[in-house]
Amino acid sequence: MEITVGSRLKHAWNAFMNRNPTRYYGDIGMGYSYRPDRVRFSRGNERSIVTSVYNRIAIDAAAINIQHVRLDENNRFLETIKSGLNNCLTVEANVDQSGRGFIQDIVMSMLDEGCVAVLPIDTDDDPDVTGSYKIETMRTGKILDWYPEHVCVRVYNDRTGQKEDIVVPKSTVAIIENPLYAVINEPNSTMQRLIRKLNLLDVIDEQSGSGKLDLIIQLPYVIKTEARRKQAENRRKDIEMQLAGSKYGIAYTDGTERITQLNRAVDNNLMSQIEYLTNMLYSQLGITQSILDGTADEKTMLNYYNRTIEPIVSAIVDEMKRKFLTKTARSQFQSICSFRDPFKLVPVSEIAEIADKMTRNEIMTSNEIRQVIGMKPSNDPKADELRNKNLSAPNGDQINEEEETDYED
Repeated sequence: MEITVGSRLKHAWNAFMNRNPTRYYGDIGMGYSYRPDRVRFSRGNERSIVTSVYNRIAIDAAAINIQHVRLDENNRFLETIKSGLNNCLTVEANVDQSGRGFIQDIVMSMLDEGCVAVLPIDTDDDPDVTGSYKIETMRTGKILDWYPEHVCVRVYNDRTGQKEDIVVPKSTVAIIENPLYAVINEPNSTMQRLIRKLNLLDVIDEQSGSGKLDLIIQLPYVIKTEARRKQAENRRKDIEMQLAGSKYGIAYTDGTERITQLNRAVDNNLMSQIEYLTNMLYSQLGITQSILDGTADEKTMLNYYNRTIEPIVSAIVDEMKRKFLTKTARSQFQSICSFRDPFKLVPVSEIAEIADKMTRNEIMTSNEIRQVIGMKPSNDPKADELRNKNLSAPNGDQINEEEETDYED
């Protein structure tokens, strides 16, 4: 139906101009000057360089697609199931997070705390009563207490705007443990030792940049009586006033007084220890400096994905598959799988050669290749055929256009 000018004016809406200034929304909950459900690092991690490592790993892990799928009899991918769980993993996990942001939240919380809980918030049935329920929204939570069959989880309630502590059965919540726990979260692990060294370095930097002079004044008399002690205190305050009131921080002393400065540079091996622990941590995590600054080659990135990202994503997938899919669902070949796009690391100069090999060996169709390089699909039916375009059709009744032209001539 054609939209007239009157209809457009009748249904037009502007977020600013059409609002009633006297409209009252009622109690809309608590307000914050910052996002209350954001990940807050603990144990001083937010004040050290390990935050950048956590963030890099979380971003790369969230770039891998995790979907609720159906498999065939040989455990091969068949189709994507349109379910609430798949919507949480790919589109919208809750009112505050997208699917990708939700996965990034899981990984960052897991790396920081060592273990994170993924809790279904809105379901169509009570998870404590039946295992057959549909998940509509999910959130991450911090595990506070462990019980034989339950855990106490602190999770953000988007209806009240507060974080609340609730006790839930272990069978209804995905408890994901960091596969790199021994390297990152153990009390005497490489990461924790590096954090302590970095905190010591911060303390030394604060002391050296605090503006204190750290002077010892040797007076020409012995300070044993109360009168001499008061005289020495007055002399110290006098020098402080001279330094504070002087434009260039200059003071004068008596010729018999001696001043010794203590804040000289102290030779220590703290920086060498930090560099040693950083290199050891990178080697244990499978990370190099080139990965962090974006100059890593394809082999380095492949090693990084296999040694660091794959164990983390597999831990998430396996735990969700175990807790959120019933035995009946798994018997119906339902599963949760992760998919990584292998073409993200391929340079443009090699795309043409790879596309030729993929289509010629009947691995990908032309439209699938066009989708990889960012082009819209072709309307030609031949573009969806999985066959070698350099050869004639198997039935022999289709020939190339060049041969048809030759016959007509």
